[in-house]
Amino acid sequence: MSENINITLPDGNKIEIAKSSTGYDIAYKISESLAKEAVAVIINNQIKDLFYPIESNSDIEIIKRSNDEALELIRHDCAHVMAEAVQELYPGTQVTIGPAIKDGFYYDFYREKPFAIEDLESIEKKMSEIIDRGDNFEREVWTKKEAIKFFLDQGENYKAEIIKDLPGDEDITIYRQGKWLDLCRGPHLPSTHHIGKAFKLLNVAGAYWRGDENNVMLTRIYGTAWRNAMW
Repeated sequence: MSENINITLPDGNKIEIAKSSTGYDIAYKISESLAKEAVAVIINNQIKDLFYPIESNSDIEIIKRSNDEALELIRHDCAHVMAEAVQELYPGTQVTIGPAIKDGFYYDFYREKPFAIEDLESIEKKMSEIIDRGDNFEREVWTKKEAIKFFLDQGENYKAEIIKDLPGDEDITIYRQGKWLDLCRGPHLPSTHHIGKAFKLLNVAGAYWRGDENNVMLTRIYGTAWRNAMW
């Protein structure tokens, strides 16, 4: 018989669910309509993937696309999709760091021929194709050793360097979307389809690796993303 845990909702109501249930399971238990709208979950004040397993009594809030917290996830996921699009279009390009930022996102790339503003249209088109695929964002946990080996084998020297510099030997989280994957702590939306099409690539710029002028110059591609189109 499965062990149950207690969940406290924002309004103070409590529900009992099986241990290792997810935010989606809780949303569905509340209502099917909420489950359809849910994109993530806050577990004890930490945003997690909607399908993250909950192992103990917790305070839970279901995040819908309309919530403020969802906008950063949309932008974060858009950065991942942009990186996948770039590598599909320009094999051999290395991805480095790509966070969500105020009003948008960026990703830094290493390529012998730097990207130009003229490249953005084709990257946007490929991003739309990836979003239409609706690939699930899937969280995986790797050892530090296997993560370093994987990225080195893929020619992703910058990713391998990032992992090598992480303290200790704790496990590494990887997020996969279809065949493409990236080093990432998360969280993410359930799928690329949840991002929507309200995104725009804005500009390219030079950026030194790790902000050090003694390091190689990378190309930074900036974009913006919203819940609904604003242009």
